[in-house]
Amino acid sequence: MKEKFISVIIPNRNGSTTLEACLESVFSSDYSNFEVIVVDDASEDSSVEIIKRYPCKLIKLEKQLGPSVARNVGAEHASGEVLLFIDADCVLSKETLKLVNRAMSNGSRVVGGTYTALPPFSQGFFSTFQSVYVNYCETKREEADYIATHCLAIDAELFRSSGGFLRDSLMGHTTSVEDVEFSHRLRRAGFKLRIDPGIQVGHIFNFDLFRSLKNAFRKSMYWTLYSLRNRDLLADSGAASLELKVDVAMFFTTLVLLLGRILLGIPIMLAIIPQLLNLYVSRNLIRSFYNAKGAGFAVAATAYFFFVYPIAVAAGAAAGAVLYALKVKLGFLR
Repeated sequence: MKEKFISVIIPNRNGSTTLEACLESVFSSDYSNFEVIVVDDASEDSSVEIIKRYPCKLIKLEKQLGPSVARNVGAEHASGEVLLFIDADCVLSKETLKLVNRAMSNGSRVVGGTYTALPPFSQGFFSTFQSVYVNYCETKREEADYIATHCLAIDAELFRSSGGFLRDSLMGHTTSVEDVEFSHRLRRAGFKLRIDPGIQVGHIFNFDLFRSLKNAFRKSMYWTLYSLRNRDLLADSGAASLELKVDVAMFFTTLVLLLGRILLGIPIMLAIIPQLLNLYVSRNLIRSFYNAKGAGFAVAATAYFFFVYPIAVAAGAAAGAVLYALKVKLGFLR
């Protein structure tokens, strides 16, 4: 099989804590025909010094323009037949580029990978929860609604003819949904988006409880804002999964029924029914928790997903809905 020339494109903004591990993993690849382009988005830490230690093409942006612009700039300077977008907090395995080459040699023009079920460097409970959750959601089906830029391989010619990533006008340049918009644009143009579950990157989350809930709030806010505009709020789409949406609905249904128990004497069994439905809908996710780290982790992760995580997701969705209404009222959106 021919080794296609792959351009690995990494946007970076103040990523000094993870960037060295990322670059070390890329240059430890058992694949030889590639280049690495790092676009530094006006970092204020030691990122540039770290990048200069490796044989990368370094492109420095003089002011912060966001990951969409950084990726587009990287693509403009790329020489590869295939562009592979990853993030500066991701690490590749030795065979990742070889697997990308194989996938892109089978007639596909757009292929996505996912996170490893277990994050690298033995991260704690909240990082593992997030990694398992994303891995499960992104590999449920082969044809994807969108492909995330933590591992997106695309034919270089197709990327350039598509116009690349938009600098989203909804919230500025850090909305976290530029890959969703790009994927939806490709799908509308008739391209199939395929997920190859064998192509995996390890994500360095370093999550604690606060960071986990902050991430859930932020992602939910931007996703809701985008989905209301795109009119697909209820779609089962990647990490904005059916399981997550049912989880949030069942959490608040349970709260209402428990309040009804206190105020109106509603039978307590009624409050259990929503969570039984939640267990059924999320059964495969729970199995993924179990397969990742055993029964103890599965119980703890399920409890967190059912009774804590929905609070941050719902709060983010509410904030996104308010922002959407404000933008419509002010005439920024139709």
